[in-house]
Amino acid sequence: MKRFLLAFCLLAACREEAAIPQPVSLTPEAVGYFCQMNILDHGGPKAQVHLDAHPGKPLFFSQVRDVVTYLRMPEKDGAVQASYVTDMGAGDWTKPGSLPWIAADTAVYVVGSSRLGGMDQPETVPFARTEDARAFIAQYGGQLMRLSEIPETVLAPVPPEVQAAEEADYRARMQKHDHAKMQGGM
Repeated sequence: MKRFLLAFCLLAACREEAAIPQPVSLTPEAVGYFCQMNILDHGGPKAQVHLDAHPGKPLFFSQVRDVVTYLRMPEKDGAVQASYVTDMGAGDWTKPGSLPWIAADTAVYVVGSSRLGGMDQPETVPFARTEDARAFIAQYGGQLMRLSEIPETVLAPVPPEVQAAEEADYRARMQKHDHAKMQGGM
């Protein structure tokens, strides 16, 4: 019995932790999960979520407000492994593909500013540095918050029928992608 326990402990100690997926660069093929529009065609903050069910194929979001809504939804097509947002203090609002990704749970957010997001809707604007967020507030107004502090009242409501249709479309696209990959098409 002692040998079994020793072997079990050694195996557990040797087992590697699952690697947290790293952010994926925006490409012309990246489309917003809710809107199905090309991400690079719209300025402002962007987000991505990595699910265990689809390794290496993150969900992209045209607005950060949308990813906060998604993260709070009770049902997802897999467990969230990582979520990232663009650091709006590090670059050009009109060129989302040039902005660095930061972990969504470590960012600070400006909520309620006068600056609209990529879909011309109110936006939750992420920053890596509090100083950059405060400078943004001085110019555009708003309040500084952490991800967990963002109130439901500022999030985009997603009607159940829209959510179901979008999830079905996403699953169909992933199946098509996986089928093409198995056929050597990718």
